[in-house]
Amino acid sequence: MTGGQEHVLTIKRYTREFATIWDCFVEESRNGTFLHKRGYMDYHADRFDDYSLMCYANDKLVAILPGHIKENSYCSHNGLTYGGLILPNDTRAEITLEIFNAILEYLRTNTVVTRFIYKPTPHIYHSYPCEEDLYALFRNGATLAERKISSVIPLEMPLPISGRRKLTTATKERLRIVEDGDFAPFWEMLNERLQDKYGATPVHSIDEIELLKSRFPENIKLFTTIDKEDNLLGGVVLFVTDNVVHMQYTATSDEGRRISALDHLYDYLINKRYAEGRYFDFGTSVENGGHILNNGLIAYKERLGGRAIVYDTYIIDIKREGE
Repeated sequence: MTGGQEHVLTIKRYTREFATIWDCFVEESRNGTFLHKRGYMDYHADRFDDYSLMCYANDKLVAILPGHIKENSYCSHNGLTYGGLILPNDTRAEITLEIFNAILEYLRTNTVVTRFIYKPTPHIYHSYPCEEDLYALFRNGATLAERKISSVIPLEMPLPISGRRKLTTATKERLRIVEDGDFAPFWEMLNERLQDKYGATPVHSIDEIELLKSRFPENIKLFTTIDKEDNLLGGVVLFVTDNVVHMQYTATSDEGRRISALDHLYDYLINKRYAEGRYFDFGTSVENGGHILNNGLIAYKERLGGRAIVYDTYIIDIKREGE
């Protein structure tokens, strides 16, 4: 949509009858991924009461916003790694500012929320530059609430893996990499490792990840490393978008760590399986919204060649008349 064109903006709350329109818009956008499609967003609808918004200009859909309400906050979106406005190629800066203003007015009028918590989609996921929303955040007085550092490899020119013991030819011959194997054994290993190290569990249950895999078979991938006796040594779950291969989960056995089986797997993924892609994202290495850096974890990812991009969260205070 060109700047200066007269238009009337209308904000509508998403309902299921718009699912097909929503998904088509995501596919044609410049910053949407499969995480923004309804088949992904709605798997945890029991945990996040959906309050997604759709913005129309002269009856044309020009932006969508994944969102939900939690207490006094409108969030976009706590159930997603990244959210924010999803925009097509022809929605430009001027109209994006107006969209933000229209959304804030809609929230003032139709909800009692006092904060707008906004997680933009990082630039590595964009199919075409799409940071008009960051400018709109600035113009609306947003404050940076969280900054999580992630480690990313540009796959066109990856740095070599360094600082780790290389696998011998004999060890490599013992190993086999399996794509899209059985999630259950890996999930058992993942649960055990997270419990032992952090007292935590995966964000997704085994039933949820298998459901999502069935809905997005080309976007959710499990790669495991096994030995000649079919013992599971380690594996990774990847969320694959057009531009980014994102490491969602990783786990390894004691024997897998001893022989650096995951290094062997990463070398295959980065230099062979996804060598024609754009970015490999190892994920974040922080706690407490970015205030604590896990030095050991990020050092390992950096030895694999990863360098920093950030996942940000912003807050806009929603003021009403008289406040």
